[in-house]
Amino acid sequence: MSAESTAKAADKTIRDPNAVKIKRVLVSASNKNGLEDFIRKLAGYDVEILSTGGTAKMLKDAGLHVKDVSDHTGFPEIMDGRVKTLHPKIHGGILARRDDEAHKKAMDENDITDIDMVIINLYPFTETVNSGADFDTCIENIDIGGPAMIRAAAKNHSFVTVVTDPQDYEKVLKDMETNDGAVSGKLRKQLAVTAFSLTATYDSNIAGWFVTQMDKNFGYPRRISFSGNLKQELRYGENPHQTAALYTFDGATRPGAASATQIQGKELSYNNLNDTDAAFELVAEFEEPTVAIIKHANPCGVASAENTLDAYNKAFACDPVSAFGGIIALNRTLTKETAEAIIKKFCEVIIAPDIAADAMEVLAAKKNVRVLTTGELPDPQKKRRMVTRVAGGLLVQDSDFGHITEEELKVVTDREPTKQEIEDMLFAFRVAKHVKSNAIVYAKDGATVGVGAGQMSRVDSARIAAWKSEEAAKELGLEEPLAKGSVVASDAFFPFADGLISAAEAGVTAVIQPGGSIRDEEVIEAANERGLAMVMTGMRHFRH
Repeated sequence: MSAESTAKAADKTIRDPNAVKIKRVLVSASNKNGLEDFIRKLAGYDVEILSTGGTAKMLKDAGLHVKDVSDHTGFPEIMDGRVKTLHPKIHGGILARRDDEAHKKAMDENDITDIDMVIINLYPFTETVNSGADFDTCIENIDIGGPAMIRAAAKNHSFVTVVTDPQDYEKVLKDMETNDGAVSGKLRKQLAVTAFSLTATYDSNIAGWFVTQMDKNFGYPRRISFSGNLKQELRYGENPHQTAALYTFDGATRPGAASATQIQGKELSYNNLNDTDAAFELVAEFEEPTVAIIKHANPCGVASAENTLDAYNKAFACDPVSAFGGIIALNRTLTKETAEAIIKKFCEVIIAPDIAADAMEVLAAKKNVRVLTTGELPDPQKKRRMVTRVAGGLLVQDSDFGHITEEELKVVTDREPTKQEIEDMLFAFRVAKHVKSNAIVYAKDGATVGVGAGQMSRVDSARIAAWKSEEAAKELGLEEPLAKGSVVASDAFFPFADGLISAAEAGVTAVIQPGGSIRDEEVIEAANERGLAMVMTGMRHFRH
């Protein structure tokens, strides 16, 4: 034998002693992307192909030799295809241990042959739900045989290769090329992990949807599960010594940081994503053109105006120092003029429903700035379930979709608020909903002019917000603090009059707060003594 022939023979040697030769394949795939080419290459290894329904027809039409599962089992597909692979000749062929004499004997006695590879993906349940299909149609798109075969193959991965994702087709072919038509033990194990993750996610999505179909008094299910798909591994978590990754949900339709398209800029970090989500959720609260600048999930400044340029300038004026390196969110298309204003100062991320072409040309000059588009805004009134992890468990609650209108305000002071004060109070209270508690927000003319966040006492938040307004005024070359003539919003009631008094000293003229303290009368009296107008909402907005 020549050296060349010897080398070729060596190339065909099975290099992994745990590799399993593929002789028979079962394929049934809803997602047929890349499937024909994959099966054609498998057939080149003299593999028998078993298939069902539409998958079998597609492969036959492509000129491939395929054996129908019904011919393999000797049992027809029945009940509109609900029963076709739920048969001992299928599951026995998948689950049998090849090294177990009792298993081999059972196979011989029952005319069961090995199935070495299962190529399956599932009925498009989530896609059907998102299409707006009715209840019965969604039910029909719950796959039964598919998950059963996937789980069987994954359980018996010592002998069976399970392929559930078209992204893995090329990986399998390369492995088979290396091992002369066999699949290595290492890859089979990796594919089994992917398979179990798929069926877990699939069942989780079905269970989650079923809960939404129940009567509103159903409450929380006895068991709850959440699943996600890896979108990207992040450089690190909140700190460099922490690992992190971003997962997205199957069929998630809420526009935001996780689903956004990145147009330019460096890779998003864990903190970028967290802050960007907070910023975009905030601007989605407003109908008018609105801009928010966020640092550490708290707003440095928020403003609404007739256009995004004016809104950005007003938001930036609230706290120019903290705005450095912030996240900027808009609820309108980013225009060239606004982009030109933004890039004058350093920012980490810009997120908007869309970016104008000439604005992108402006942003291209700052190639490291991360620019995201979402296509649309999330619905702030749509109720969702929010999840926070605690040691040993999960805290689950509805999202804070509470919304206060002018008609719901209760005036509790001698002085009635003016129309402008009411507009500013509603604006400030909506912003306060997105500020970490204890939250105090000063606002004037549709813009924040001081924000106090995350303090252990409400009076400290009031003082910090007032101090911020003083510092911002100095930056802008103004003689009076920005808070003078503003309104103040508190996310929860004032437990004592001191927080309100501090706000009055900062120059506010009107107050909006939930009320409900045992000292409400004391707080109302303090407001009356200072000529302030005060309204109560009966709704608080804690954000921890």
